[in-house]
Amino acid sequence: MVPPSPIAATGTLASGGRRRFGAAPNALSWQAVAGDRLRHPCSTAGRRTVRPTLAARRACHPRPSTAMTPPDTATRLAPADPPAPVSLWQAFRFWLKLGLISFGGPAGQIAIMHQELVEKRRWLSERRFLHALNYCMLLPGPEAQQLATYIGWLMHRSVGGIIAGALFVLPSLLILILLSWLYVAFGEVPLVAGLFYGIKPAVTAIVLQAAHRIGLRALRHRLLWGIAAASFVAIFVLRLPFPLIVAAAALAGHVGGRLVPAAFHGAAGHAGGGQSFGAALIDDDTPSPPHARFCWRRLGLVLAVGALLWLLPMALLTLTYGWPHTLPQMGWFFSKAALLTFGGAYAVLPYVYQGAVEHFGWLTATQMIDGLALGETTPGPLIMVVAFVGFVGAYGQALFGPEALFAAGAVAACVVTWFTFLPSFLFILAGGPLVEATHGDLKFTAPLTAITAAVVGVILNLALFFGYHVLWPHGFSGGLDWPSLLIALLAAVALFRFKRNVIHVIAGCAVLGLALKILL
Repeated sequence: MVPPSPIAATGTLASGGRRRFGAAPNALSWQAVAGDRLRHPCSTAGRRTVRPTLAARRACHPRPSTAMTPPDTATRLAPADPPAPVSLWQAFRFWLKLGLISFGGPAGQIAIMHQELVEKRRWLSERRFLHALNYCMLLPGPEAQQLATYIGWLMHRSVGGIIAGALFVLPSLLILILLSWLYVAFGEVPLVAGLFYGIKPAVTAIVLQAAHRIGLRALRHRLLWGIAAASFVAIFVLRLPFPLIVAAAALAGHVGGRLVPAAFHGAAGHAGGGQSFGAALIDDDTPSPPHARFCWRRLGLVLAVGALLWLLPMALLTLTYGWPHTLPQMGWFFSKAALLTFGGAYAVLPYVYQGAVEHFGWLTATQMIDGLALGETTPGPLIMVVAFVGFVGAYGQALFGPEALFAAGAVAACVVTWFTFLPSFLFILAGGPLVEATHGDLKFTAPLTAITAAVVGVILNLALFFGYHVLWPHGFSGGLDWPSLLIALLAAVALFRFKRNVIHVIAGCAVLGLALKILL
């Protein structure tokens, strides 16, 4: 196994200059390549030099040895060179694909992004991926959508972040508008009910698999296992709010990083279980691009543009319809929901339920539950259930008159989506440079690593929450739903044993659920 050259191993030229961010990995001068060959003991350049010794030749070309090649990497050697630079058009196509296949809630969506961007495409290293994820976990709003925005911004500036974040939401918004119209216009359809019957157990298995995958990557020390277990007990047994769990995990990481730094060094390193996916386009030691470096002027510009993007639509709605009207009230309510709630969709849903059902009366409790089922079974962030709330509320109140029910629902869905997701873009575009400046500093990364460990316990609690409501839909006294259990087990086998694609698992389980509903 020939040792990699300094160029392949570190991405530097022979003269010591670093390869610039995004530069083609093979764009090296012939002088650098020739200089590397002359220094290599097995080089054929310079025939008049002294012939390498036998020891030097053996050092360059050792015999295969099972001790040198571990069993898990013997059949798959990680690429030494990073992939070619990614154009904005290539990224656009990927983010569009992700918006169409991102099922399984935030955990499943994060797992899909890790598999595609870290393992297969190697657009960024796992350490950079988890560092960005840790920051998104701290923010109110949908962490998976914010993670996509962050990666798009890091690779292709603000336009890349806006494209990634918008395409993560738009397919789901269009699908939910259509499904919401079918729901309120045609009521319960046996075909749709049968499909949902099979999809819900599949989502349970997907969330469980995501907890397993993230746990393998994040829980690299006994202390991190302890943090994950404590977070599970806190949310499952003690019913503590998610923001309190995040704050406690960050404090534990801050203290642990000082007392037991080994537990947090490399805890979020390349690949779980010692496996390497090879050099990444944005690797651990790749310097941040110029647009990702902190600048007060750029920060002020982002905040000013964000304020205008909130004020102008709100002013337009208020001047057109008046402040008590449903549309301005929806914009104001969901702006507060986006800013005041932490912990992802399931932390937001109780707040949305209280406001939309109990306070404003935009929809009924039964409609809210049905909307959650639609949100769980469509791509995109689960918090997109707010589009269903907006559509049903405006449709039921006939805001534009009885002849324009669909138009009223579609406009309301777009309004609540705008005000719900606008803060997420601002958090990333304004805070991203600060996060990029800390990815090598333990005093910043240790709290974030602890938060990732705590999130593993929270996701496990989410899987149990799904499992209970899917397998015992009428409570433990109502008995176990055996067909749902069968579908969940088949989905788990497909995901864990056969490594099937998430979209294939959901489609297969939907068909199976429909068949069981027809036969039983």
